[in-house]
Amino acid sequence: MIYSLSGKLVGRKENFVILEAGGIGFKVFLSARSAQSLPQNGSNIKVYCSLYNRENQPFELFGFLNETELYLFEKLNTVSGIGPKTAMSVMSVAPIDQLAAAINGGKAELLTKASGIGKKTAERIMVDLRGKLDVGTAAQSAQSLNLMESDVELEETLISLGYTRQQAKAATAKIDPKITGFKERLKEALKK
Repeated sequence: MIYSLSGKLVGRKENFVILEAGGIGFKVFLSARSAQSLPQNGSNIKVYCSLYNRENQPFELFGFLNETELYLFEKLNTVSGIGPKTAMSVMSVAPIDQLAAAINGGKAELLTKASGIGKKTAERIMVDLRGKLDVGTAAQSAQSLNLMESDVELEETLISLGYTRQQAKAATAKIDPKITGFKERLKEALKK
């Protein structure tokens, strides 16, 4: 089993990167959120990995920038009907602490924003994982949950102003988490 890879980032594609380690180029799938925070090509990086194998299919390597992301990915894969690509889609929706807070808090709305996740699947994730995710302290989880609820409202406000959902998500993701008030976060999103 491969737990982590360290090497040079040599290429990027739509949903994966090419990481050269020991003279071998590894195709590593990343969440959109993780891919956005990578340094430029040619930089040395480390990713934590999960190797996935399906019958009659090639091996697939999923990479994460920290062990907390890997932990959540592996937990999501324990849910019936959730495969690695769907888990990556869920992880692209929001920061890990917000996802864990939403799951622990029973807030399915955030999960339904992921491609391939409907209301029933989001509820199944809630039932299977609620209260089982240990990603930070209770105070951090409560703060993340409040921020997540504010960001859902913020995205809907941006959409009503004529922005696409993708633009609204991108602008919301770029806001400094230290900015907490709705009006302040909206002003910051409009600047982005």
